[in-house]
Amino acid sequence: MSDRTMARQVLLLIWFLSLSSALGQVSYSIPEEMAKGSLVGNIAQDLGLDLKRLKSGKARIYTGDSAEYIELNKERGVLLIKERIDREALCGQTTPCALHFQIILENPMEFYSVTVEVTDVNDHSPSFKRAEIKFRISESAVTGAVFVLERAMDLDVGINGLQTYSLKPTDNFALKLQSQPDGSKIVEMVLQKPLDREKQEHLSLVLTAIDGGDPQLSGTAQIHITVLDVNDNAPVFTRKIYKASVIENALKGTLLTTVSASDMDEGSNGKINYSITNTQDDVPELFVINESNGEVKITGSLNYEKARHYQIHVQASDDGGLTDSCKIDVDVIDINDNKPTISIMSKLTILSEDSKSGTVVIYAECSRFRFW
Repeated sequence: MSDRTMARQVLLLIWFLSLSSALGQVSYSIPEEMAKGSLVGNIAQDLGLDLKRLKSGKARIYTGDSAEYIELNKERGVLLIKERIDREALCGQTTPCALHFQIILENPMEFYSVTVEVTDVNDHSPSFKRAEIKFRISESAVTGAVFVLERAMDLDVGINGLQTYSLKPTDNFALKLQSQPDGSKIVEMVLQKPLDREKQEHLSLVLTAIDGGDPQLSGTAQIHITVLDVNDNAPVFTRKIYKASVIENALKGTLLTTVSASDMDEGSNGKINYSITNTQDDVPELFVINESNGEVKITGSLNYEKARHYQIHVQASDDGGLTDSCKIDVDVIDINDNKPTISIMSKLTILSEDSKSGTVVIYAECSRFRFW
């Protein structure tokens, strides 16, 4: 038999075997931060495997290129925690968070798929990037004037994540929360009682962010307000929502879009400064805005495979402390910058001529696709 004919037969066999499925699969759910050696599950019992088979088949865990957080105890037929699992470090804000791996046996070759979901525990308090937030607000600010506040960050997800805010005291200002499609909230402070600089030149408030864990955890930021004289008009953006798209390999310094706001006041009270207010994501590291002309440029490296969409929150403020806000919806365009990779997970080095049909020869993984 020629080498070319043999190669064709091997490729045909791999293709045929890729159409089959694993002999079995099992799923477990564990909380993050479990101690090393903690029990994940009785894999032998759940898959109906004999302990002798685990030993004779040289059972092992295959995880590809990812770290091994779970280990197999062949003596007991159980899965144990090998390394402490930090859900936030493993998956960030992605839910559900899960580990996927295979258990492989030899003589004859078998493999089983295992999924371990890692659930969140309330181990992070909400926190603000800045402990103090300062405003300079004119005493002429009208009732209903809106001031955008910094949003808190909470690495936990679901009910353990950030749920709501409170603002105290509420003598002059009320708290307003605007829910966004992605589940986040825009936090605003609304003037509900006129300010009088002659009576009170400085105000101090406490903004509290609260999660939904049990017990609840919270974080605070101090709001310091200096009351100024006469600034009759707040900046107003020409649009509330800007849309932009950019290819993922765009160079640093590439102009994304330009936002624009106007202020009917003159002099310093009409001078507008632009700023990006995102605090709970990596937007400030990827985009920068010119505080004078509103040009938004790319300052970091984009990656379509990591994030396909960004929301940039922009604030326009004048020297009198009045503000307006808008957001930029950015779509990242994919380019063909990733090559497929093949990993050989297990293979037979010798194949007898009387091998039965269906005998597994090789088990390989190509990027997200497996062949066996």
